[in-house]
Amino acid sequence: MAGGTWNVTDQPVLPGLYMNFVSAAGNAIQAGVRGVVVAPVKAHWGPVGQFVEVGNEVAIRELFGADESDGATAFSTLYLALLGGPKKLLAYRLAGASATEASLTLQDASNVATLRVQAKYPGKRGNGFTVSVGASLSLPGSKELKLYEGTTLLRTFPLGDGSAVQAAAAVNGDPANAWIVAEALEGGALADVSGAALTGGDSGIAGITNAEYASALSAFETQDFHVLTLDGVSDAALRTSVAAWVKRVRGEGKGVIAVLGGSAADDAAADAVGKAVARSAAIDHEGVVNVGTGAVLNGRAYSSAQVAAWAAGLIAGQPLKASTTYAAAPFDDVTRRWTRSEQEQAVQGGVFLLVHDGRRVKALRGVNSLVSPREGQNKGWKKIRKIRVMDQINADLQRTAEDAYIGKVNNTEEGRLALIGAGKQYLQTLAAENVIEASGFDVTLDPRFYGSAPQYTPEDDQVFLAWTADDTDVMEQIFGTFYVQ
Repeated sequence: MAGGTWNVTDQPVLPGLYMNFVSAAGNAIQAGVRGVVVAPVKAHWGPVGQFVEVGNEVAIRELFGADESDGATAFSTLYLALLGGPKKLLAYRLAGASATEASLTLQDASNVATLRVQAKYPGKRGNGFTVSVGASLSLPGSKELKLYEGTTLLRTFPLGDGSAVQAAAAVNGDPANAWIVAEALEGGALADVSGAALTGGDSGIAGITNAEYASALSAFETQDFHVLTLDGVSDAALRTSVAAWVKRVRGEGKGVIAVLGGSAADDAAADAVGKAVARSAAIDHEGVVNVGTGAVLNGRAYSSAQVAAWAAGLIAGQPLKASTTYAAAPFDDVTRRWTRSEQEQAVQGGVFLLVHDGRRVKALRGVNSLVSPREGQNKGWKKIRKIRVMDQINADLQRTAEDAYIGKVNNTEEGRLALIGAGKQYLQTLAAENVIEASGFDVTLDPRFYGSAPQYTPEDDQVFLAWTADDTDVMEQIFGTFYVQ
């Protein structure tokens, strides 16, 4: 889908709807439409370089496992993201060049290689698989292959006469088999074997560099999602690359928000507020949220870079009429409780902070890393909610324009009136949802380009519209005066 921002002196080449938001523009959309989070992860199991939807904790364990030794991050990243409540969560496993599937070659009675058994995915988990081949107890006269993980029996495959071809067909044709694949080699029937181990599995984690994350970002551009988080990585160079990527794709019309954080050492430092504020100052963009606080859950401490996964799920999962301000968090405590003055400094410096108010942990104020609004922006651009609303209206208008107008409706007065009418109807829907004010919204031809003295005369295939609306906001500050008689 082509889109993004536009400039009269440097017009886009591709057909599409291009939208500029400035501080006088209304921004809103229906609640509940958005909510997709994507996260790169490292694991000892699971498909590599593929997008996998994860819906619950059981799915995390089945798809990627819960082992987080040797740098694996999948379980905690995806678990925290799910706690945030996204509508949809996509995981993307990273692996370096050393990633290899564990394997085992079975032989016949003459010691000829007969069947190659291989773990379904690269990773050291496959090294825990063992295979036994022997006579079937339930089918006399036939053989069976049993697959174990440790002492747990994962699956029993009936092999018939035990030939390599029949064994491969039994393993590969079993729809419930989520662990191994088999390849028939030469030789006769499989010889009996007990507890033969698969070996050579490598998770490919040690070789992962920022280059693998950069490749993942390129893959993410092919997906429809709204919030991106990393898997607890706090490397400054990677953070800079992700922020630059977000700025680029947002300029191209892909309304995504990245949620990042810092290291556990930075979170606990005496000058933690300074370190967090410095991260936001370096990014300074409405499309990136910088989490400044680590947190504790069930006795385990998580860095702010890890907590970012929860914040990503929260941002994606909330209705657009709601704010992340004071949103309740599932954590038991924060790793460092900030003072009142530190909290104020954090909010003013573009830091998304978690605080413990004496009763529970909650988000302090729903702000992104924007510190210095650019031309056409105001302080409202510092709020996560406002950016989500603008992103959604842009996405909805792009989709409608491409599906119903671009290349389909003549650029005549009648066609332009139809486009304007559809825009007004859309804003009316938003007003009914209380996302924009019910009065004062309008869609017209942009007076800067139509009339007696236009700044620029539109080409025959161009239409310039002006959208006016007043978006609503939630209560975040309540002021009162108590008069004592």
